[in-house]
Amino acid sequence: MAPTDKVAASRPEALQVANFSPTDLPDLTGKTVVVTGANGFIGSRAAISLATAGADIVLMCRNLQRGEMVLERVKEVGPAGTPVLIPLNLAHPAGIRESAAQLADLREKVDVLINNAGVMGIMHTETADGHELHFAVNHLGHFALTGLLLPLLHRAAAARVITHGSIDHHDAQLDLADVSYKKRKYSGMGAYSQSKLANMLFAAELARRFEQAGWAALSVAAHPGSVGTDRYKTVMPGPFNIRQYFRYVMMSFANDVEESDYSLLYAAGMPDVRNGDYLGPRQLGGIRGPVAYADRSKESADPALAAELWDKSVELTGVDYAALAKS
Repeated sequence: MAPTDKVAASRPEALQVANFSPTDLPDLTGKTVVVTGANGFIGSRAAISLATAGADIVLMCRNLQRGEMVLERVKEVGPAGTPVLIPLNLAHPAGIRESAAQLADLREKVDVLINNAGVMGIMHTETADGHELHFAVNHLGHFALTGLLLPLLHRAAAARVITHGSIDHHDAQLDLADVSYKKRKYSGMGAYSQSKLANMLFAAELARRFEQAGWAALSVAAHPGSVGTDRYKTVMPGPFNIRQYFRYVMMSFANDVEESDYSLLYAAGMPDVRNGDYLGPRQLGGIRGPVAYADRSKESADPALAAELWDKSVELTGVDYAALAKS
């Protein structure tokens, strides 16, 4: 667990539901929920659970073959309607714009956007634009998508943007002058952790900007802890830092895979969620436990760093959030 002098304490109070499970979700009939990376394990589970609660589901996936399988399951459990699958490759800016435009053609509003898709611990890879892949997919792609979907979010009565965080953001070193590791020594987990810190900063800054614009919208971050789908075993070879090694060893105490989407579900549907919340397990340094108000690093709560990252993200994506600024 991160040293206490580097941790911004979580909210002291308890959540409304202490041992949350999908059966606690309220009726989500009439809510349009968009899930990126819905072809993956956590994303697919979240989409199916939210459909079961009555939500109209839009799956946004890179792997369309797996996405079709999830779509069929969503149709089986969800309300009478037409859930849809939209291709989305977060590493390709032009493709993100096309996907956002396709969604705008199919839905009038978005009540909940779950920015779930991501990559973890891969070998050094760059996008066609020259951005390191973790930072491009996990952060820049979702930054762009969210900005492009602002008109649809604004049409919802009380929209929510859920950003998939990670306990690994505590390990991050964010270098805004070298986010793509052109000069620094690269490590897969280092790049992943940096992208997760970026996710946390984005979620916090979006929450502030929603408030400043007077929007009745929430920006919330949520992490799953460590679950059976945790991919530490797949990361590129090399030395772990002490905390990462501890988490790897402690995976035997991790939550069951069935609980992997609980934090995202709570953030997406429960009535006591507030703007700027960070939800997830807290036991064993965030590895396991029921959904709670989670501990974030002090760096992830730094508004000055978040504003710098925001400006950098606008520069790199060309998405300026003008729709939010005009409100």
